[in-house]
Amino acid sequence: MPVAFADLFSRPKPLIAMIHTGPSPGLPGFVCMESAVERAVAEAEVYLRAGVDGILVENMHDFPCVHEREMGPEVAAFMTRVAYAVKRRAGRTPVGLQVLFQANRTALAVALAAGCDFVRAEGWTYAHVADKGMAEACAGTVVRYRHHIRADHLPVFADVKKKHAAHALTADLSLADLARGMALHRADAVVVTGTRTGEPPSPDDLDAVCAATSLPVIVGSGVTAGNLGDLFQRADGFIVGSALKEGGVWDAPVCAERVEALVGALERCRAAHRSRLMEN
Repeated sequence: MPVAFADLFSRPKPLIAMIHTGPSPGLPGFVCMESAVERAVAEAEVYLRAGVDGILVENMHDFPCVHEREMGPEVAAFMTRVAYAVKRRAGRTPVGLQVLFQANRTALAVALAAGCDFVRAEGWTYAHVADKGMAEACAGTVVRYRHHIRADHLPVFADVKKKHAAHALTADLSLADLARGMALHRADAVVVTGTRTGEPPSPDDLDAVCAATSLPVIVGSGVTAGNLGDLFQRADGFIVGSALKEGGVWDAPVCAERVEALVGALERCRAAHRSRLMEN
C-alpha cells in the first residue's frame, strides 16, 4: 500500500523543491559524477535550510531526452548515485524521483535503491504526443512493476495532462474527464501544470480537476511567491523549480533568497488558513 500523501509530508500543502541534476553520462555537458553529486547536495542544503517540505530530483538537463526504452543503464546508475546522496542529506524530508522521458519504471527502481519516498510519472493515462516523442499510457505496466520489485509503498504523483505536449488525441475529453480516471488507474496524487515549464495552470483547470477527483491535487509548474496566495486555496501541494532559481530560469543556480521568499509566502498562507479555521 503506498504511503498516503497526508502521511508523507509533515505539514499541509507541502512545497516540493526541484533539483535538476547535471547531464547524465554520455550527454554533452557531463563533467564527472562527483561534481554532479556535490552540486545536487549543495542545492539540497539550500532547500533544507529554508524549510521546504520535500525535494524532487529530475534529469531535466538530459534534453533532448529519449524514451525509457532507448536509455542506457548509465542513466539509472547516475540518478541512483545522485538521489542517494540527496536523500542521505535530506534525512526525514521526503525525496522523490522523476526520470525523463516517461522513464517511470526507472524512477521507481532508482527511488527504491536510493531509499527515496515517491515518484512523479508522466503519461500515466491516455496517450499523447510529447516534444520528445509518443507517450503511451503506462499505468498498468508501472503498477505491476512497482509490485514486482516490492516498491508498493512508493506513491506515484501522476501528471494529468503533460506540459510540452500535444493532446489532440484526447481532444474529445475534458481535463475533468482525464482526471476522473486517475484514481481508477492507481495514481496517488494528480499533478496539474500549465502548457510549458514556468507557466501556471489556469484557475479553471485547477478547479475542474479538484471537482473531478478525490486524490490530492498538486500544482506542478508556474508557482511563484506572487501567485501562491491564489493557488493555495485550490491545491494540496506545490512542485516548484523555476521560481527557486536565479532570475526565475529553470537551468540557473538555486537562489537562496528566492527559496526563502517562497517558503515565507507559503507560511503566511498557512497561517491565514489556520486563522480562518479558528474563526469558523
